[in-house]
Parts: sequence; C-alpha cells; structure tokens
Amino acid sequence: MYIQVKATDGHLGQLEMAGKLFPCALGKAGVTADKKEGDHASPLGCFPLREVYYRPDRVKKPETFLPCYQIQQQDGWCDDPAHPSYNQKIQRPFTARHETLWREDHLYDVIVVLGYNDDPPVPGKGSCIFMHVAKDEYEGTEGCIALSIQDLLIVLTSLDKDTLIEINAGD
Repeated sequence: MYIQVKATDGHLGQLEMAGKLFPCALGKAGVTADKKEGDHASPLGCFPLREVYYRPDRVKKPETFLPCYQIQQQDGWCDDPAHPSYNQKIQRPFTARHETLWREDHLYDVIVVLGYNDDPPVPGKGSCIFMHVAKDEYEGTEGCIALSIQDLLIVLTSLDKDTLIEINAGD
C-alpha cells in the first residue's frame, strides 16, 4: 500500500489512498526538505509506518494491520536532541524534553508513528512525526499529518508494515 500526502495551501493538504481523498493538516510552516527540530514543518519524503498507539479510555482498538498498542499514562516521546533517547518512545517521568502521549485534548487519541529520522535518529533533524487526530478546522501541526478521527480510522484499516507514506509539496 502506498499513500500520498500533498500540501495544497500552506498547512492544508490532502491524503490520497486507493483513489480516495481525505483533507489533512500539515506543519504550521508547511513542508520542508530540510527538517529541523522545532521548525513547525512536515518533512518531505517517503517514509514507512511503524506502529499505532491509541487511548483505550477514549477509542476502541483501531482496525489495522500495523502493530497496535494502548497508550499508557506514563508514555512519552523524547524530542530533546541532546538526549540519547531522541525521537524514541520513553516512560515518564523523564528529565529531558519530551511529548506526553496521554494528552488532555484528543489529538493523540490515535497516533501512527512515521519512520522519519529513526534509523538511527540524527539529533536535531526532527522528532515525533506522527499521523494523528486533527484540531478543529485542520489547524497546522508541529510537523505531523493530522486527519479527522473518522478519516484516520478509515485510513488505518488499509495500512500494514509495508505501507509507505509520501509527503510532497503538491503542484
């Protein structure tokens, strides 16, 4: 399976899968070929999908062929370029800078980890690049791809370990 995300207007985009189009949000700063930590841009390129995490208190286990795990309250993701666990899942409490996966809002009720800058992670090249639930009106992300919860759950039903996602600048 191959899915494509095209930037259409600033941080707005479209995800195309099997001939179907889904609106999505990209990084607040659009897309970039030179991703850096904290630049608010989504990385251009083609990436594998690693795994899915979900909040079991809010959604049932998504239907997918990707490895799927429940988010626990202590789960986080290191986004500190100076730490050896940079761009890796961690357990909180954690002294270095990190994202909390168990959030008060609904953005991380379901997340798909993109295989960006993880084999091995290069400090400062960007971390926590996920496909997750969009904010209202598809507001720009910190660099992730965001879809409505309904669309994300539909897309997940077709994804497996061989799926690649390409993020491009559109036309």
